[in-house]
Amino acid sequence: MRRSPYPTALAFDRGAGRTPLLARGALSAQLLWVLTEEPQAVPQLRQQAEQIVATSADVLVDDDVQLSLMVLHELHHRSWPGVDPRWEWHPDLVGLAAVLEDATEAGLRALVAGQRQATPAPADVPAALSAIVQGDDGPSMSRHLARSGTVVEYREHLVHRSVYHLKEADPHTWAIPRLSGRAKAALVEIQADEYGAGRAEWMHAVLYADAMRGLGLDDSYGQYLNDVPAITLAWANTMTLFGLHRRLLGATIGHLAALEMSSSLPMRRYGNGLRRLGFDEPTTRFFDEHIEADAVHEQIAAHDVAGRLALDEPHLVDDILFGAQVALAVDAAVTRHLLDSWAAGRTSLRTIPENAAGVVSVAAALRQDVEG
Repeated sequence: MRRSPYPTALAFDRGAGRTPLLARGALSAQLLWVLTEEPQAVPQLRQQAEQIVATSADVLVDDDVQLSLMVLHELHHRSWPGVDPRWEWHPDLVGLAAVLEDATEAGLRALVAGQRQATPAPADVPAALSAIVQGDDGPSMSRHLARSGTVVEYREHLVHRSVYHLKEADPHTWAIPRLSGRAKAALVEIQADEYGAGRAEWMHAVLYADAMRGLGLDDSYGQYLNDVPAITLAWANTMTLFGLHRRLLGATIGHLAALEMSSSLPMRRYGNGLRRLGFDEPTTRFFDEHIEADAVHEQIAAHDVAGRLALDEPHLVDDILFGAQVALAVDAAVTRHLLDSWAAGRTSLRTIPENAAGVVSVAAALRQDVEG
């Protein structure tokens, strides 16, 4: 295998005039280089990852770790232009992913360790989920944007969230074949709405793209991966991590339930904030659609999916609650990063290195359009 000539600043060509994806350290640079090659033995990647996670202060905010994991996870989603499909399940990359996923899972468990509680009876899981959501004391992005958010802040918020929302629902859909009976049917009901109930133009990912265009953003899939920090990548990686692994089925369902149960009111605020700023219906449609949809999904997710799964498989109760706690905690970490950045008068987006093969940060452009 050829050695990468750019050990920490590799630009990975995504093709079709797309902005290259930039490495954020030695591991992601080597991985991006490897993916340009024919599938072959690359055992050194796992060894390299083991060394990196062993010395990382916090893998959830480690740019090299989270970008590498995002690159590997994307092989299971839409992959990357020009990458041999056989890399998806190549044993050396599976081993690399295992190291990064184990470290990320450990980081997530540490993040919510202080929220451990007595295991409720399976029949009480819906009430326990409601208590977790109602007790969430994380910062509120929706209140800030609704009351005083600027166009620039809305743009940055949508840039961060695009990492997941342009493939909305996909990670949770992996749970469908792992369920049975009422829980399975109920999850299909939720996901059918997420995918537009058969109408492509009403898929939630498509509505999100509409909102991005309304705010003057590029709605290309993965366009802003260079611009978001590690915690935003970790937020999206968490969903794929849970969804990919059968052993984390309970966490996947708890994560889904928490998202659905905490969505309706914030979505109303987001839409109202955009209307305050003068944006039109196509731009607010994504948020408006979630007000009613998630009010219904909240009950289905809590009772018919999570509650039913708890009754069917009582050993998953703790995992269900863990998934819900993680969903809220990681979301809060992303929100805190944005609000703290804005309060300090700086962008929440990353600064692109000067030697980045002509790639520039979008942060200045987002502000220039408004200030100009």
